[in-house]
Amino acid sequence: EVQLVESGGGLVQPGGSLRLSCAASGFIFSTLGMSWVRQAPGEGLEWVSSITDDGGRTAYADSVKGRFTMSRDNAKNTLYLEMNNLEPEDTAVYYCAQGGSTTWRARRSWGRGTQVTVSS
Repeated sequence: EVQLVESGGGLVQPGGSLRLSCAASGFIFSTLGMSWVRQAPGEGLEWVSSITDDGGRTAYADSVKGRFTMSRDNAKNTLYLEMNNLEPEDTAVYYCAQGGSTTWRARRSWGRGTQVTVSS
């Protein structure tokens, strides 16, 4: 059974930082591209970033480019999202998802999410 468990969310002031983690199990993590997606209140799922299976390439939505960094540790089956210079518009539930930028939605496989709230 595939399990994706996100952690690291919380309340942070504008300009602050958070590091999200996603522990993966139930599949061969090192063979699959992965993504972070988010859902703001009242909105649909929005793609944030993706990383290739070996971690060699990443891609980001324009809204987070230069502020967020995605990485992975295949030895630990863990995905990360380093978020800096956070803005109120980043407030959302963040999910890690199986698949890359063009496949995550069709795979429909993500965790329960972790809440990120950016507010003063």
